Parts: sequence; structure tokens; C-alpha cells
Amino acid sequence: MSDDGHTGLEPDAEGNGQSAAEEAIAQLFEDYLAGFNDFDADRICDCFTMPATIWQHEKGHVFGDDEELLENIEALLAALDKEGVTNSDFQVVSSHISGAAALVTLDWTQETSDGESALEFTCHYQLILDGDQWMIAMVINE
Repeated sequence: MSDDGHTGLEPDAEGNGQSAAEEAIAQLFEDYLAGFNDFDADRICDCFTMPATIWQHEKGHVFGDDEELLENIEALLAALDKEGVTNSDFQVVSSHISGAAALVTLDWTQETSDGESALEFTCHYQLILDGDQWMIAMVINE
């Protein structure tokens, strides 16, 4: 979400509407962001479909179930807390939807309580339409 409260997947300045898929994907990332800002591991986990793959530090890990993913998310939130991160935000760099798949790239900024940037990074997300919900299937963290 940008400083003006937009995800980048909203209707454009000319008033052109967004598709149902774009709306659902924007909501998915708003929920994902809220999970980080509330340090709510369950809310973050709810954004993923299983199995899910996360690539970071040139290593990939496949999570087979929610319990395994929750353990990883809780460790991540503990690390963010240790770094003093109190707020996360993102800018949509790009998004592409094709049928039941989508690719979204976000630039993240995570800040301390005094507004200082603690972490800045880019994540690429592979989404799938799981039933009637868009879910994260893979994350590649740069």
C-alpha cells in the first residue's frame, strides 16, 4: 500500500473499474499487510494456500501445512520485533493476472516506531485462484 492508502490495484484516474480478480488480490494483500502490522501470524498464514514455497537467501522451503508455515511466520515476526519494526508498508511494482494465476511484485518498507526505515526489500508473489479465493502459493524474497 502506498502512502496515500492505495495498493496500486485500484481504478485508475480516469475512473476505469478494476476486475473482480484485481479487487480480490488487492484485498488479499491488505489482509497480508494487516497481519504484519498487527504481528498476527494466523492472519498472515491465512493468505497462503498449501503447499506454499518461500525462497529467500537463495534457498527455497516448501511448507506442507499451516502448522509448519505458522512456525516460520512466528519466527519472522520475532525477528522483526527484535529489529524494532513496528510498521510495514508496500508499493505495487507490477501485477499480471492470467486466468487462475497472478504474479505480483511488491517493494516493502519496514519501519521502527520513530519512522526510520529498518528494512527495504522486494518480494515476488505467485498467486493462484484456490476455489473462489486468491491465495499466495509462492514468495521469492530478494
